[in-house]
Amino acid sequence: MIIRWTARLQSSIPTSGSVLRRHLPGHYVGRRHASTLPSKTRNIGIIAHIDAGKTTTTERMLYYSGFTRRLGDVDDGSTVTDFLPAERARGITIQSAAVTFSWPPADTSSAENAASKTARLSTQPHNINLIDTPGHADFTFEVLRSLRILDGAVCILDGVAGVEAQTEQVWKQASHYQIPRLVFVNKLDRDGAAFARTVREVGTRLGVWPAVCQIPWWRDADGRLQGVGDVLGLRGLLYPEGGDGKSMEVYDLSRLDAQHAEFAHEIRKARIALVELLSEHDDDMVEKFLECDEDHLAIAEVDIVWSLRKLTSQSSQLVAPLLAGASFRNIGVQSLLDAVVDMLPAPEQRPDPEARLGGIQTGLHALLDGKTNLAQTEQTKTNKGKALQGKPSLSLAKLETCALAFKVVNDSKRGVLVYVRVYSGTIGRNAQLFNTSLGSTERAQRLLRMYANDAVDQDSIQAGQIGVIPGLKFARTGDTLISYTGSNPKNGPPAPLDSLQLRPIAVPPPVFFTSVEPNSLAEERNLHEQLALLLREDPSLNVSQDPDSGQTHLSGMGELHLEIARDRLINDFKAKARMGSIRIGYREAITTASGMEESIFDRDIAGKAAKAGCSASIGPREDADIPATAWSIDLADENVLTISTPGLTSDGSSIEDDGPSLPDSISITALRSSLQAGVSAALSRGPSFSYPLHSTAVHLTFDVASHLFSNTTTSALSAAARLATTKALKSAAQASTSPTLMEPVMFATISVDEPSLGAVVHDISSARGGHIVSLDADAESAHTTTEGEDRPVIDAARIYAPPDPFGGASGIEGVEGAGLMRQIIARVPLKEMVGYLKHLRSLTKGRGTFTMKVDRFERMSTQRLKALMSEMRGDLDS
Repeated sequence: MIIRWTARLQSSIPTSGSVLRRHLPGHYVGRRHASTLPSKTRNIGIIAHIDAGKTTTTERMLYYSGFTRRLGDVDDGSTVTDFLPAERARGITIQSAAVTFSWPPADTSSAENAASKTARLSTQPHNINLIDTPGHADFTFEVLRSLRILDGAVCILDGVAGVEAQTEQVWKQASHYQIPRLVFVNKLDRDGAAFARTVREVGTRLGVWPAVCQIPWWRDADGRLQGVGDVLGLRGLLYPEGGDGKSMEVYDLSRLDAQHAEFAHEIRKARIALVELLSEHDDDMVEKFLECDEDHLAIAEVDIVWSLRKLTSQSSQLVAPLLAGASFRNIGVQSLLDAVVDMLPAPEQRPDPEARLGGIQTGLHALLDGKTNLAQTEQTKTNKGKALQGKPSLSLAKLETCALAFKVVNDSKRGVLVYVRVYSGTIGRNAQLFNTSLGSTERAQRLLRMYANDAVDQDSIQAGQIGVIPGLKFARTGDTLISYTGSNPKNGPPAPLDSLQLRPIAVPPPVFFTSVEPNSLAEERNLHEQLALLLREDPSLNVSQDPDSGQTHLSGMGELHLEIARDRLINDFKAKARMGSIRIGYREAITTASGMEESIFDRDIAGKAAKAGCSASIGPREDADIPATAWSIDLADENVLTISTPGLTSDGSSIEDDGPSLPDSISITALRSSLQAGVSAALSRGPSFSYPLHSTAVHLTFDVASHLFSNTTTSALSAAARLATTKALKSAAQASTSPTLMEPVMFATISVDEPSLGAVVHDISSARGGHIVSLDADAESAHTTTEGEDRPVIDAARIYAPPDPFGGASGIEGVEGAGLMRQIIARVPLKEMVGYLKHLRSLTKGRGTFTMKVDRFERMSTQRLKALMSEMRGDLDS
């Protein structure tokens, strides 16, 4: 039987598709509109190591769904999701791109479709919001902010390289957010592809049992990939060589027995292994097995799919469905899309999103449904450190919408675009949105649905959906946006609704920095405006000012990260500026506590008199004694800030009837946000070397009786907090006997061939001052220690994997054959890893690769500190 996917595409295009044609470029075609119901929605991401084929797979998905007429190609820069000039020039993904399409785009009455999809859990089109994420370690934050709002993910593996270092990192990040994952072993058409080894590495290196749902169908003559064996449906799918993948030939088991007996035997063997694996983790599968008289092959395909879906959606995922294919050769992508719809959960099936209302940390829906105990509000502190007032349940009843801003992009045509995931309610056009993170209100005048770099206007964004709000002036990545009824938008929502926040997105610390200077003084203002836009777009970048030299510093996650930021700033934002050499971002540490230092800011701001005051003390975080009545928040670089506001209640009013209180123009939220901004600015520059502070505790006191004036503004509050914190920093530095610097230490994963192992280990441990954590099999325990993750130990001998062509039996010995790479896990100072790739390749004759991420900041030894200070003096002398 020949299945033609083109017939499905043609029959699925409705007459309403012409509406989209007016909005989208010519290479996009009409598409069947899927339901926007949460049950028919899949918010998924593509995660993998760099060059595993994420973007190529995404382009095939768009083509087979009917989104595009042609196949985009990374090499010729014609992809939909990699649309930035830098992405097309470098052939890598830099920004996570969102695109929406429908699957399946099928006429379910078609006989061919019925034959090919007998086990579909649903034949209705589903709305798939897909995000293609970067694979390079320098863009980890892009992956993190995408994972934060996903309901499922497809992890793509290179069938030649197997499970690579960055794959392990993104897998752990997905585990942290409890995101259900499928595995797609890609590039099986390439020379050296080893499906069996890759399957076992999924177990041993990712810590999950691979449920093999497809096996490669190798051509007998030369071992080339020609199709896949469908373990669920007990059939073979043969793809014509050189085709676009829209048609395939289906071999049922009886036909395979007659023409490809060995392959038919392997499909049966794979089905038995799959049922046995599912039975170990799913009691319902045991019952089905017994109902079928213990016949593994008699169990219905739909029952196996249900079991896989259930196990995939467990909070601690122990089983991952695994599929096979070759995206570039158009093999296996449609089956992967089927698995996305059938095995990954809808938004309504995901765990309740974490939220915080004052000091109460709970699930958002549990909070809104009244399942969270809010009765004893007088004893419950807000996240600002004060008791909740009034009846929170009455306030929560006013909530209409709750959404998370997870990405901000500056588009050359549309301006600032804020990507949001709606978790409750609906955002309508012209809705007033209150930003609980900033205490500000903005109007959503337009709503968009993104198709990579193109967009279509929407009337609303419903719960479970991902959309875009253009034109917001203040919203940042990680901000919580809400709408509510019954209150004046100028005053904000009633307490404690104004403190409702979804779990924010953690920003990794920057470890490299460079100077940025305008080409002329006339360009200075424009440069700072463009830098501000760049920071809203990428919060993992950081901008600081050296008050002594006046120089602006831009910090980032890596050398490539800063190079891309420079390209974006100069080529895309058209900033007329130049950037200096890239240097390592060290940190300073305070070893002695200061006393309480008071500062009063009394100057004109923007031509208007402004005055405010506060007091600050500072010391090492490990020695901090945080007052029980103070509001506390963790800042960047493991710093912590506590604020005491004597004389004020949680809503900014006076504790005493006739006492002073905050004016209407300054809410308690705005007060603390302003003070926090001032402290963060002060901590960005240490007293000894002008590096940011690390592991420092700051305590501010804002006494409304002595620090509030008739002309106090939020800007004046920030300035007062900065002055007081700086004063305390200098006091602590003067009391210390010697300066303390901390350097970034990297968690490096190095892959080398066996003959080079000894030389690389010696180089790391001696010349570079690193510490070898583990080699190969010991890596699992090292990861558990470093990441704090309790992963199960998977016995490779119990993992089913079919034999590879020319690879011998499918036993363990096939995994440990000659020519495989060894893995070194090490902690190494970042300074010793700059330019390391070139050196590693010279040691390994070009075969070695590595990835690294920040593990921690450690205090430098006296010897290393002296060497660094000597190097700094040399730079100044030159």
